[in-house]
Amino acid sequence: MAQNTYKSNTFKSNQGKKPKTKRKLSFNLSMPFLKDKRVQLSVGFFLLLASVFIFLACFSYLFTGKADQSVVEAFFSDGETVQSLGREASNWMKLLGALTAHKLIFSWFGIGAFLIPPFLFVLGYKIVWGKALMKLSRAFAATSFFLVWISLLMGSMIKGDDSVSEWSFYSGGLGYELSLFFDSLLGYGTILFLAFTLLVFVIFFFNITEILSLKKATVEPSVLKEDEAKKQQASESVNQPVEFTSDESEEVDEEEEIDDSDWVVKVKSEESEPEQSESEPELASAINLSTAPSTPKKVEEKKEDDGAIELEVEEPVNKPVAQEPAKEKEPAFEVEIKEASEKLVEQAGHYDPTLDLPKYQFPKVDLLNEYSTGRVQVTKEELQANKDKIVETLTNFKIGIASIKATIGPTVTLYEIVPEAGVKISKIKNLEDDIALSLAALGIRIIAPIPGKGTIGIEVPNTNKEMVSMRSVISTEKFMNSDMALPIALGKTITNDIFVTDLAKMPHLLMAGATGQGKSVGLNVILTSLLYKKHPSQLKFVLVDPKKVELTLFNKIERHYLAKLPDNEEPIITDTKKVIHTLNSLCIEMDQRYDLLKDAACRNLKEYNKKFMDRKLNPEKGHRYLPYIVLVIDELADLMMTAGKEVETPIARLAQLARAIGIHLVVATQRPSVNVITGIIKANFPARLSFRVTSKVDSRTILDAGGADQLIGQGDMLLSMGSDIIRIQCAFVDTPEVDEICEFIGNQKGYSDAYLLPEYVGEDEGGSRADVDLSERDALFDEAARLIVSHQQGSTSLIQRKLKLGYNRAGRLIDQLEAAGIVGPFEGSKAREVLVPDEYSLEQLLNNLDN
Repeated sequence: MAQNTYKSNTFKSNQGKKPKTKRKLSFNLSMPFLKDKRVQLSVGFFLLLASVFIFLACFSYLFTGKADQSVVEAFFSDGETVQSLGREASNWMKLLGALTAHKLIFSWFGIGAFLIPPFLFVLGYKIVWGKALMKLSRAFAATSFFLVWISLLMGSMIKGDDSVSEWSFYSGGLGYELSLFFDSLLGYGTILFLAFTLLVFVIFFFNITEILSLKKATVEPSVLKEDEAKKQQASESVNQPVEFTSDESEEVDEEEEIDDSDWVVKVKSEESEPEQSESEPELASAINLSTAPSTPKKVEEKKEDDGAIELEVEEPVNKPVAQEPAKEKEPAFEVEIKEASEKLVEQAGHYDPTLDLPKYQFPKVDLLNEYSTGRVQVTKEELQANKDKIVETLTNFKIGIASIKATIGPTVTLYEIVPEAGVKISKIKNLEDDIALSLAALGIRIIAPIPGKGTIGIEVPNTNKEMVSMRSVISTEKFMNSDMALPIALGKTITNDIFVTDLAKMPHLLMAGATGQGKSVGLNVILTSLLYKKHPSQLKFVLVDPKKVELTLFNKIERHYLAKLPDNEEPIITDTKKVIHTLNSLCIEMDQRYDLLKDAACRNLKEYNKKFMDRKLNPEKGHRYLPYIVLVIDELADLMMTAGKEVETPIARLAQLARAIGIHLVVATQRPSVNVITGIIKANFPARLSFRVTSKVDSRTILDAGGADQLIGQGDMLLSMGSDIIRIQCAFVDTPEVDEICEFIGNQKGYSDAYLLPEYVGEDEGGSRADVDLSERDALFDEAARLIVSHQQGSTSLIQRKLKLGYNRAGRLIDQLEAAGIVGPFEGSKAREVLVPDEYSLEQLLNNLDN
């Protein structure tokens, strides 16, 4: 295992030499239980209480020491019990306090023992709260020095008195012995020795380097220049590499080995090299297990005739989720902490955004219902009948088959056909309608060829379809143990595998499907998956629902997960004008986040949040933890018809730029036509999901391929991610289940308000008043104002007809009337609102304008 080694600045070439075996004398001191936070807290509180106990015992000893002398002596003799001695003890801390104070004061340190409780208190405070009242090294040095110094001082003061006084034992046994020794050695010089040692301690403890004098010390400039030259010469000599010959370098290396390999004490628990080597075969075996192809159960039908084709059936097997091999631990290095961020982490720990709502509980799986039985609904008779009809149809068109295999899925069964040599794929592809006719089934889909296989696939709907419940998908280890940024569990594939993907890597999703084919359920599945995995501090939703009824269930989680504009009362956005403002506000949020990433020198949101949690970014400079934002638009077609370019432009901007800063889009529409899903939007949505659509043109618009028109509905969908198209049976989550989940989250403590997006002021809200100069009013301004007020109708056509004016001049008059506050702003096809109620109020307003 790698270790930090610090050697001199020597360089040598090791080419052509055999590595020498270095013998290093080392021992490992591993105490893993000390890393347990509970043990640390227990030790800290013990030291705090011990400091208080010792202080009270020693303080009581000053008054009760004489009375407890007999108790202490009796304790070390036979025949006395602890109960009897405890009743006789006068110390406040009873027998243990009397014994402790007797040892510390009488036997050892005397009155200096009062320095021990403060040191223990400082040490315990540091362990419990992580903050040092003073540096432990300085506290230990001062305590150790004054324990001996005060004992010697007290012993020297009372050594001349032959009689035993009440102060005799305050020097302690240590002070008494030291005073006898120094009295014989120095006599009265002991006082000078005490003064000298105190002076030396003060100089080193407070780092005193000079004594102030009356005259300031002057240094000649020549001396300063010589010092600078010497420093520069020394730095150059250090920076220059030292070259050695092979013999000299070997000698230096041997000396370094002797110096560096004396003793290596490892207090930190680390994995040794043999443990690491043993983990390598385990890792290899884990990889072999995960990459080994799974062998599904095969049910072979015996051949009745020599000419019959054998059918191999792949039944769904509950495959265990292959656990990912444990990552090797990187070597731990002992590095001296110098940066302020690391000091903050040491004192306060990493920033945890979930502490904003520390008592938040994720929804329970019990809130979801179980619909699926988990059993295969396809019988062998059905498989055999479908196989015979497919073979018969192909044989009628003179297409030979080498083998056929069936894979049973929750909704459809995939028949993989290997045609005989010389058969064109296009010939089988053109028989799609004929095979559907022979099977009398809806939604026959032919995949020619299957990507990655040398076979042709024919997907036939099952007679009895299996419903995939959201509970069966959410409760799997594949979803619960996923480490994806935004995991979504869509349902089951045709091989009965749970399909879990990461929305952050898509990075945007475009959904389409005809009415009643499961599109709204698919949106609920995506939102439910994210609610089960992400904390409210890590994820926010912006929900746009022009239909006003699909996403209203999520109103209850407004203070937990939703984001909105500051002036919006409803968290679910339904008004087209507010949708435009929200999309533009998200563009402002995107630009602000990119500015933060630029200041932090990060490329994406994950790196930025990691730096912030490591306390490397200063919140006072505007940095903050950035949650993911998922924009969900339930019906894009309605927005494109009512707003058009005003909606398309911000959606295209967000789709192009917002993936790096954690804003992801999920856009759904009923009609995937080219005027709704434009080329700009389509180019920036690489991940597309299609439920059943009504025509092949719509299928090619959403997926750039056919097949979506051949789906059977009820959650049957195709997911296109790049070049692969995957058929998935979408999980089913009912409206009452979503309501219970939102109710469970909404009843918990949340934030004071929803996540507020930046305020956006539309171009029309600036008004035309600033562009109109009322000092240059039209000559017919007063007459037009009286006309408008008398009719109470703010219409440009009214002014044209009554005053016989052209449209341009009538339009300028309307702009001037709006600037004067007589009519309201433009409201589309409706007439403008007249703000002046009667002609009397109008005359007052006109007089004010004239003045």
